Amino acid sequence: MKQPRILIAGAGIAGLTAAIALRAHGFTDIQVLERSPVIAPLGSGINVLPHAVRELHALGLLECLLPQCIQTGELFYMNHRGDRIWREDRGVAAGYRWPQLSIHRGWLQAELLQRVLEEGGTGHVHAGQEVVGVFDEGAGHVVECLDRQTGQTRRHHADLVIGADGIRSSIRRALYPQEGPPPANGMVVFRGMLWGPSFMTGRSMIIAGDGRRKIVLYPMARRVSGEVLLNWAAALPENPGAGYARGDWNQPVSPDVFAGEFAGWDLGGVSPEALMRSSPDTFVYPMVDREPLPAWSRGHVVLMGDAAHAMYPIGSNGATQSIIDACALAHHLRQKEGDLTAGIGAYEADRRPRLTALQAANRRQGPEVVIDLAAQRAPGGFARSGDVFEPGELEEIASRYTRISAMELDAVNLPSPYQPSPYQPVRMAPELEPT
Repeated sequence: MKQPRILIAGAGIAGLTAAIALRAHGFTDIQVLERSPVIAPLGSGINVLPHAVRELHALGLLECLLPQCIQTGELFYMNHRGDRIWREDRGVAAGYRWPQLSIHRGWLQAELLQRVLEEGGTGHVHAGQEVVGVFDEGAGHVVECLDRQTGQTRRHHADLVIGADGIRSSIRRALYPQEGPPPANGMVVFRGMLWGPSFMTGRSMIIAGDGRRKIVLYPMARRVSGEVLLNWAAALPENPGAGYARGDWNQPVSPDVFAGEFAGWDLGGVSPEALMRSSPDTFVYPMVDREPLPAWSRGHVVLMGDAAHAMYPIGSNGATQSIIDACALAHHLRQKEGDLTAGIGAYEADRRPRLTALQAANRRQGPEVVIDLAAQRAPGGFARSGDVFEPGELEEIASRYTRISAMELDAVNLPSPYQPSPYQPVRMAPELEPT
């Protein structure tokens, strides 16, 4: 197989996973460009669902991540009083061969970057390179970058260009120059994290709301002392004129702006307001997504992750789907023996219809719609969810989203459809050994 020169825009989770997966499938001429001057472990908590953890395991990455995360065991939907709407097991506790990982985004990114550097060398990752244009030169593509340190423009030649550069993707803008900024839905997300005491089982995740306000809370790491690193994210209607930048996760904001909205909330003994006011740093992010695209590619330029299908943060699908995208693209390119056109076409046929449906489901609130329904039907609270929901209603909502997000247990418990060949299984931690 003739080695194509592959250029990946974006050194986030999607781009770095793509570099690792492509190399695992036999591609060696890979360059990664990142607009940030320094690739630092930024961000907050994320959840990686079992079907994406399966891909990380197939790439030999799972063991190094396990000590840095919490394997989430249960999820509760609640109202603001702590009344329980719905509970479900998660990850291994739900019967999956692979866990659900709650982890700091930056720690996951750091592990991916380390693997890329170990396998390809430092000369294959270039920070401070902001893509400003992509041009077809007949036999390939030219990617123009602004070097953010020198101010000079550099040109990179590639046979395949992968846009993994997030919701503000320059590669997507090159393919769809008239699209404009990501649309907002009128909600803003405030987020933060802090070390504190564990709650409930120590592996519990809570999603709670009152029909207007919502909060997500879970631990993502544990110290020997027993303290856990708590991650929280809270959504509120945006105040007119606030002027928050769209697509920027790192806008600092004072807890005084929003914490009072959650005064008096009690979630299983946890006070969200106290967590917010105790967090050393808090940030704000307008809730935005992207419209589904009619195509993720043009020629040998292709999108993945948030660049292709940015969606509302519902159902833990952001990082999850980016990881699966990366592995799927590498697999299909290898299956087509380096025929880039055929490989891209197979990847897009595999992934785009699924993600278009998932984007639409997240706009409808996905499984979190049960919180809004509970608030509408029982604004004063309730003793039992059976007093608010019809028999089987909650189960149907949960199972419908499971189908849309391709999380059916029997299918996920099969070996990865995208695993490199020959497959080299990595020894699993004892609690993850398949039965």
